[in-house]
Amino acid sequence: MRLSAVPLFSFVLLAAVVAVGPAAAQEVVDPPDVVLRGIPFQLTLRGGTEPSSWWEVRSASEEILAAGTVTAGAEATASGVLVGSREDLPLTVLVGEASIELAPTLTPGWFSILPPLLAIVLALLFREVVTALVAGVWLGALAVGGFDPIAGTGRFIDRFIVPAVADADHAAIMIFTLLLGGMVGLISRNGGTQGIVDAVAPFASTPRRGRLATWAAGMAIFFDDYANTLIVGNTMRPITDRLRISREKLAYLVDSTAAPVAALIPVSTWVGYEISLIGDGFGIAREQNPDLSGLDANAFNVFIETIPYLFYPLLALLLVVLTSATGRDFGPMRTAEARAASGGGLYRPGAHLAVDTDTEEMSPKEGAPRRWWNAAVPVATVVVVVLAGLYTSGVAVTGPGASLRDVFSESASYDALLWGSLAGVLAAAFLSILQRILTAGECVDALVGGFRAMMLAMIILVLAWSMGAVTEAIGTSSFLALLLSDRVAIELLPAIVFVTSAAMAFATGTSWGTMAIMLPVVIPLIVALGAPDVLPGGPAQPILYGSIASVLAGAIFGDHCSPISDTTVLSSTASACDHVDHVKTQLPYALAVGIVGITVGNVGTAYGLPPVMALAAGALLLVGIVVFIGRPVEAPASVD
Repeated sequence: MRLSAVPLFSFVLLAAVVAVGPAAAQEVVDPPDVVLRGIPFQLTLRGGTEPSSWWEVRSASEEILAAGTVTAGAEATASGVLVGSREDLPLTVLVGEASIELAPTLTPGWFSILPPLLAIVLALLFREVVTALVAGVWLGALAVGGFDPIAGTGRFIDRFIVPAVADADHAAIMIFTLLLGGMVGLISRNGGTQGIVDAVAPFASTPRRGRLATWAAGMAIFFDDYANTLIVGNTMRPITDRLRISREKLAYLVDSTAAPVAALIPVSTWVGYEISLIGDGFGIAREQNPDLSGLDANAFNVFIETIPYLFYPLLALLLVVLTSATGRDFGPMRTAEARAASGGGLYRPGAHLAVDTDTEEMSPKEGAPRRWWNAAVPVATVVVVVLAGLYTSGVAVTGPGASLRDVFSESASYDALLWGSLAGVLAAAFLSILQRILTAGECVDALVGGFRAMMLAMIILVLAWSMGAVTEAIGTSSFLALLLSDRVAIELLPAIVFVTSAAMAFATGTSWGTMAIMLPVVIPLIVALGAPDVLPGGPAQPILYGSIASVLAGAIFGDHCSPISDTTVLSSTASACDHVDHVKTQLPYALAVGIVGITVGNVGTAYGLPPVMALAAGALLLVGIVVFIGRPVEAPASVD
């Protein structure tokens, strides 16, 4: 349309909107709903139309808590704002001519760990994770609602549940999981799953071989932990069921392989994220120490240097191999394995399985042929399409000629997972219809049956994400970060960082969120305390590398121990295991690796032990644990 055809008043109105639109507003961006007594927090302020505006944050008694300037349309951060008592509220924020009043809920710092702690304790006590998560999220929502039960219940829905579902990344994970569940439903109905079992039977003829095959499959799908968990768990479950390997053991094999291998291999979605955070941490350290040399280190090279210090992921992978090869287990896992091997059931009587595989929709159609390729082709399609999607989407950003590491770090990982899962569904349906095993209508029924089997897992995922949002809203991470202290020997910092990161991941259920919070804090802290000795090339550089690695390793360790972790939920889902049973049986294994990693790894290398020797010592300790504490489970006499 030509400009002359637009009414004059519309043009004037458009010009006015452009002139005084959202950029003109002077405001506090996403003000906090909850602040912790005596723990500093920050506010983000947006400037108006004035070239420069003075801002202040004042307490109710007119004490200035923070002040500065903000330019037009830009944002400024009011850091170190601290509320000591209820008398300091409400806060008044002055930005230019604007005056904004903030009245967040004030709670003691310890309250911030109560919602996740309540969820974890209830889940472990009553072995029912949905109610436990609802209770934890509601307690956090109660604080956001000013401890008004009615308002808190409203915030439970509109502030936490709805945004958890509406988040684009969360929706992608849900759709990816549902589509893979639908694909499993299709290959179960067309006989492909049973065909895989029959084809693999001559090779995975014993529980030992079945466990090692599951570990090998997990090592092969290294590019993403979500894809690893769901593909390996769903593919290997019929095989491990036939071999009377407990669902708890399968969930452990899947969970303790997926994240560790994805965090170690330079060509994965994890490592690209880790490298970006390491780069951010060094950038902050450079700003704080502009005169120091050595802070311009390449983030990728730093990550490579930290690999020998990633004691938990490396030793966790080793423990999976040791327990799988020897058949020795300890703690609740041995009880589960003994039950399964003796014919007492693949899962505990009364267990609440994350996925129901004992339905008609998840069983082969009567008369369906048992052709292994009807399952192998869709699974291979998922893997190939995901890898191709990661590569093509990454190349679109980096351009041709970039290294695989750069390509994968810039890839659209969620899009690639969606493309792969959809391609797997289409391949399974195409094969079923082409061979006249299933009609189009029966394919739809099998697909919906696969979706239905995933419903409980979807509920748990949404609640776990909601719990993550609760911990962010009530400042759980800020409270836990106070555990980092500069009043200890610098050699103990890698161990302290590991414990703090683990606690944060355990309480929040997110390893990525933990890394995002901790790395930008830890790197500048280590530089401030030990520069220049801790910088790359310095005599104490193992402390820097060990501390960076401790963030990554501690986040994975905390994730493995936490019943509110999304990857832990997905491991239960893919293995069709009771979620709480998975957490309880995996916990002693994770603790064993974590304690060994801290003592000989984090502490040992900080005091001069070479990382290779620390890994060797850790491996020997794990061998000793398996041999002297673990007990063999008698293999079933027959697996027919």
